[in-house]
Amino acid sequence: MAKPVIGLQLYTLRDLTQKDFLGTIRKVADMGYKAVEFAGYFGTSAKELKSLLAEVGLEAPSAHIGLNFNEPNKLESDLAAQIEYALELGLSYIITPSAPVPEKPTMDDVRKLAAILEKAGKQVKSAGLTYGYHNHDFEFKLVEGKSVLDHLLELVPAELLVAEFDLGWIHMGGQTPVDYVNRYAGRIPLAHFKDFGEGTRDTEIGKGVVDLKSVLAVAEKSGIRYFIVEQEEFTSSSLESAKISLDFFRENWF
Repeated sequence: MAKPVIGLQLYTLRDLTQKDFLGTIRKVADMGYKAVEFAGYFGTSAKELKSLLAEVGLEAPSAHIGLNFNEPNKLESDLAAQIEYALELGLSYIITPSAPVPEKPTMDDVRKLAAILEKAGKQVKSAGLTYGYHNHDFEFKLVEGKSVLDHLLELVPAELLVAEFDLGWIHMGGQTPVDYVNRYAGRIPLAHFKDFGEGTRDTEIGKGVVDLKSVLAVAEKSGIRYFIVEQEEFTSSSLESAKISLDFFRENWF
């Protein structure tokens, strides 16, 4: 297996991307990241964005694209427009970043969500792309003795739904990240590296309590192709935090 590529989820730099989207991407490349994952395109055409990525030498394997859960009758058409853009841009993966899970989910809730994800997976696959789901901690609520996330990955065929495990949220869900990576080896082309400090406040990679180094040891044999850094809260600046997180990989991976 090839060594995973280090990327940045651009949501990390959302304070900058909303002001200067293309300029921020240049800064990510200058910093030393090799890939980016999108969380919105800020009105930029796929052609222009693809040209910039080629110019600065960044891969763009994936984008977080929410499903229209609030208007089910528009879900398919909304997703179709996103697929068209993704194809023009040259993405490989479309990732649903979250889904509504009730406070006390039932098996019926799980089956309904699985059906939605499976339908989206079929639509994405038919376009030649791969569909995935990104977890938080709430998918680790138990339903009939098994987590919602495990149910979803069991109910939806692997060819229609891959996992983009968020390792930090797996930890916050009371589980061990490397255990989930080993359990679903071969179904995790991308993994979000997120670290948590005190309470529910996240921090730079390697500065918190999440056991991320153990995942490095099994990443290649598990089939992970991209490590995607994501952070939401910062003590100094989002850009400085992104640099610190990249240093973690320089010290422990390169």
